[in-house]
Amino acid sequence: MGDNRAIESPPPSLSPPAGAGPGRWARLLAEWVLPPENPSGAVYGVIMMGALLAAESGRKETYAETFASAVIAACVYWLAHAYATGLGRRLRARDALTARGLAVALVHDWALIRGAAIPLLALVVAWVTGAAQQTAVDAALYSVVASLIAFELIAGILSRATRAELALEVGVGVAMGLGVLALHIVLH
Repeated sequence: MGDNRAIESPPPSLSPPAGAGPGRWARLLAEWVLPPENPSGAVYGVIMMGALLAAESGRKETYAETFASAVIAACVYWLAHAYATGLGRRLRARDALTARGLAVALVHDWALIRGAAIPLLALVVAWVTGAAQQTAVDAALYSVVASLIAFELIAGILSRATRAELALEVGVGVAMGLGVLALHIVLH
């Protein structure tokens, strides 16, 4: 196990007890985005979509083309990741491919799509509200940065990190987000 147990291993359930107060929806949303069985997949999905959108120019493509290419790319990454996960398990265990084994890998790695949905949602909201396409891509990129910082905060809170540890975790989230923004700046 690595240095960040809250990301690598399933965190305790974020779901509140039945009938809990207004924080219930926030906790349910957090658990949907960061599924306890594979939170790293959701983190990977956010970063992957951020890198893809950072490469988008928004100058030649239409909104529909930008959205469609992002969704297709997310699906290809999901399928590729599930394939690699399943093949790796089969090679390690020397097992044959089965429909069940393939389904397990696809379900496990669906978290990647959940993470990718965050910047895609920001893109769609900007599109629906009439923002310029480049503004929408920028909003999606900022949602990636905010998500990475939020994920680090969640990991820190769940691990009962000290202030110094929490500062480090948030700093790592900021650095990852800045990396995505730097890619965008370099390519444009």
